[in-house]
Formats: sequence, C-alpha cells, structure tokens
Amino acid sequence: MATARRASLVLFRRANSPALLSSSIRRSPLHLLRQRPTPITATATTINTLQSLQSLRPFSSTPRFRNESLLHAERESDQVDVVIVGGGPAGLSAAIRLKQLANASNNADFRVLLLEKAGDMGAHILSGAVIEPSAINELLPDWNSPDNPSRFEGATPVTSDRMRFLTKSRAIPMPGPPQMNNHGNFIVSLNEMVKWLAERAEEVGVEVYPGFAASEVLYGPDGGVMGVATNDLGVGRDGKPKPSFERGMEFHARCTLFAEGCHGSLTKQVIKKFDLRRDSQPQTYGLGLKEVWEIKPENFIKGQVSHTLGWPLPNNTYGGSWMYHFGENKVSLGLVVSLDYPNPYLSPYSEFQRMKHHPFFSSVLANGKCISYGARALNEGGFQSIPKVSFPGGALIGDTAGFLNVPKIKGTHTSMKSGMLAANATYTALTEKTSGTVMLYAYEDALRSSTIWKELKQVRNMRPSFHNPLGLIGGILYSGLEAYILKGRVPWTLKHPSPDHAATLPASHPSVRKISYPKPDGVLSFDILTNVSRTGTNHEEDQPVHLRVKDWKAHARREFPKFDGLENRFCPAGVYEYVEEDGGKGDGLGVRFQINAQNCIHCKTCDIKAPSQDIEWSTPQGGEGPKYYLT
Repeated sequence: MATARRASLVLFRRANSPALLSSSIRRSPLHLLRQRPTPITATATTINTLQSLQSLRPFSSTPRFRNESLLHAERESDQVDVVIVGGGPAGLSAAIRLKQLANASNNADFRVLLLEKAGDMGAHILSGAVIEPSAINELLPDWNSPDNPSRFEGATPVTSDRMRFLTKSRAIPMPGPPQMNNHGNFIVSLNEMVKWLAERAEEVGVEVYPGFAASEVLYGPDGGVMGVATNDLGVGRDGKPKPSFERGMEFHARCTLFAEGCHGSLTKQVIKKFDLRRDSQPQTYGLGLKEVWEIKPENFIKGQVSHTLGWPLPNNTYGGSWMYHFGENKVSLGLVVSLDYPNPYLSPYSEFQRMKHHPFFSSVLANGKCISYGARALNEGGFQSIPKVSFPGGALIGDTAGFLNVPKIKGTHTSMKSGMLAANATYTALTEKTSGTVMLYAYEDALRSSTIWKELKQVRNMRPSFHNPLGLIGGILYSGLEAYILKGRVPWTLKHPSPDHAATLPASHPSVRKISYPKPDGVLSFDILTNVSRTGTNHEEDQPVHLRVKDWKAHARREFPKFDGLENRFCPAGVYEYVEEDGGKGDGLGVRFQINAQNCIHCKTCDIKAPSQDIEWSTPQGGEGPKYYLT
C-alpha cells in the first residue's frame, strides 16, 4: 500500500503542476475554462495521506534552472498489475472487466491503472456514432435501464435507415447492405459515452488518470514490455527545461495493454519491435470529418440514420457520408474520405464543406447552427490488416489493432469486445503465473473464436474490391454480391494494393486535375480556422514541436515540387502551410514549409498520408490537444 500511496501523491502533484496547468489554460476560450475540471480528481486516500507523505518528496515551487541534466534525472516509478494506455471504449472496457474479475475474486490489491493523454476523459474521442450494443450489454447490462440511476442518458434509439447515392444535385434511393441495418442500435455521442464509462471504471476501482501522455515504451531485461513512461512537462521549444519542468513518470506493469486508437504512436513502435505485421497486410485508413449541428425542430426526425455514397468524391476515391438525428434537435453529420486517394489536389476538408450545400443536407441544416467540429483517422484495412495482437508483456486492443467493420461503419462494439477478451486473458495469466513476462496467447485464441473475427472475415473483400477499373461503381456491384450472396464464403482474400502514402500521384501526372473549391459562405460551410476554433484545441507554444520532421527544408525540397503542397490540403486543421517567400528564398522554391502545431487536433493524417513518410506524430504534453464537445 505504501507504493500505491506514494504514487497517488506523485500523480496528484504532477496533475496540478505549473507545466500541466499552464498548458491547459493557455489559449483556452473563457467558456471552456469554466467547464474544465481539474485534470485528475484526488481520491480520498490521496487527501488523507498527503501530509504524512510530504516527507517523501515535499512540494516545491522553487524555479528550476535550465539545466539539461534534468532531462536525464531518475524518474518516479510505480508498480501496478496492469497499465492501460488510452481511455477510449477499448481501454475502459478492459479496465472495467479486469476490476470486475478482481473484485469477484476478492482480490482488492489488484491494481489497474489507465493513462489518457487528453486533459479530460472523452476530450479526444470522435466518432459518428451509431453503436451496436452487444458489447456494452455484456459489460454493463443495465447501462440503459430506466431502473439504473447511473444509466447512460445520451442514447437515442435508431428509428429509421436511409441509403442514398448522390449526384451533384440529386439523392437517389438505393438498398443498404444487411450490415447497415441499424434496428436495435443507438445513436450516441461517443465523447459523452466515454466520460460515462470512465465514471463506471472509477466506481469499480480503476485508477483513471487523464492528462498523462504515455510517450515511451519500457522494456525489461528479457526484451518484453514492462510498462510505459509519460513525457516530461515544462520543456521549452529549444529542448531545454523551463522553470516549470517536471520529469515524466514510469509505470511498471506485468501486463501493458495498448488502446491508443487508430495509428497509435506507441503501438507503431511495438508493432515494429516485435514484427507484429509479418503475417498481415499493411493497414489502410480513412479520414473522418464531423460536425454537430443544432437544427430547427421542424427539420428534426429523432433517430433517423442516413448514409450516402457518390458525390462529392470522385469515382476513384472511396468514401461516404452520414447524417444522424440524435438527442434533442441535434444532428451529427460527416464525411469519410479514404486516405488512398490519388489526386494530390483533393482536400478532404473542402469536400466536406461543399457537401453540405447539397439539397440532401442543406434542407436539414437550414437556419441551424454548427456547434462542434473534429476530425480523426480511422482504420479501413479490415480482416487482412489485423496484426498479431499479443507480444511479450502485453497486447493491442481496440482500434489500435484495427477492428473497425468498414461495411457496417461500426467499430465501438468490436473495440469494447476486444478489450474484454484481453482482460479475461490478462487476469487469468497474472493470477496463474505470479512472476516473469506474460504472453497472452489466450487472447489471440479467444479473438479468433469471437464474433469480432467472424464478422470481419465475412466482409473482408468489400473494401479492397473498390480497387478495380470501374472504381466506385465496380466496388458497389461486387460488395452487393458479397453482402447478399457470397457472404465471405469464398476461397480468396483480396489485397490492398499499396500503403496509403504510396497511392498519391505526382501533381504532374496526366490523370491529375486541379480542384477549385467554392469559398465557404459562413452559413453552411466554414473556413478551416473557424472550425478549428470549435474544437477547443490548445497546445503550449513554448514546447518541442510534436509533429516531427527531421529537416524542414529538405522536406520542402522533396515534396513541394512533386506534390504542389499536398500537406496544405490533407490536414483538416490548417497545421501545415507552404508560405510564399520573395526574393528567391526557400531554397529557390519561393515557399517556406511551416508547421502550426498549436492547431493540431491529433487526427494522425500527416503521419499516414505524407508521401515520404518523414512526418512523425508524437505526443505533446499531457492534457493538450482538442477538447471535443458532443463528438
């Protein structure tokens, strides 16, 4: 218990350190500051033991000198049974199930600690979202029961489904595949649901710490994962400690579960170290852009779910839109654009903005108000892109492993289910083997016999079928054949032709045409910075740029002549710019590459789509990034 109490003191101090608090407060709108809770809630145990434990390492507000040796000082550490990286549906489901198992066995000392990089639980979560309730019914059977005083109150039952093929001015009804039948499903704000799940996790004894960005994987003497370390706070843009410097903290665990979501930064490292993709195809991705609107009551049809294919995307680009009526006069709408699109002049953000002027959407949004915006990469690789999910000392769970069912347009239920399967295997492994590195073979086996494996295998050929000479039309025809007749019972598995970054054509390619987008009108469509302001995003300016490009000038020399400013267009937050320079500056290019890291909304698109793969997304200071609302 002494170790646990010491950790509580260190975490309490770190969560309230000047570096973290200043980064949360700086540049935040006043209305967000009023809503912002303390990044971590001190437990009763923490408060009761603060005075008796201050002798271990007293609080101090003495400014620290800019001594680079501080960056290499020994870090505080804590030993737990399981550490979970990421506080989304998968991570929280795993945490809850682990404590359910421990509590049922009267194992009160079994410690489960969850680290979340967002300052508030749910603040980085973005999804459509229509959820299939099978997993949450299993985890928390009374989650939606009227008899449960702590029930989740944000679920809107689906009342109707619509599928449309869009031309520039028409919306043509078309049959939806069986996978998109939403009878019995619910429209939710996943952002709100994750907040609710975090409360349930704390109730069963999970140690939940938002505002703590895991930035380093720790390895034991045998090479297995032995935990993670959080990043240092209070480091200046020059890489030197500021007076507010606070060393990161190590969390050692016998099992580490990575639940970082799509394209997790630590997951990338683990996959590479243990060669987890040796038997799978490369992952492919889409970019989902979303807005939430308040609309007029006369335009609101509670529970209505709509999906579209076709316009505004070209025939050689996979994607589609959604529009969900939920809550009271709220509409979630968005566009998913596959990141293997070939035209470097295509802008997913601009496609989304002009999409809203189609009568199918504008008739619903008329005289309404946009209240929220966000964007996030999502996995589209499916069954053939799932890596090995277990490794010495831990496992991958949820969207970080790639369990999204693309034809169904759902991944929350598979993410939560994978978290529960991993939790079952983890608890058994740790209670049966009291020392040494664990291997979660049982998780791999359970996954292959689960509903996750079955449903992803059945639809495995639908997404890659869109790579054909007929483009969108050919993909629709083959997917219809799979959905209604073949149902995955074929001896072949189609492959993804290339990683997304390799699909981008040079601007000089004969098939590439420049795209002229209409100017936003400020009513239905908005410029990118107006929408970024709706994300609540904030980053401390005086810190190392978390979007790492080894040589900015070399990047510009290599990328700009070939792709004519692709980064300007693929980023949905205005992070990347090529700024015009006079007098032949910029190595003769006439432009200078610039990164506006403060705008970053953590979508990970740059890490995925940059043709030379020389942009690396890394975690900024814990607690920074977007503060999403109703996403």
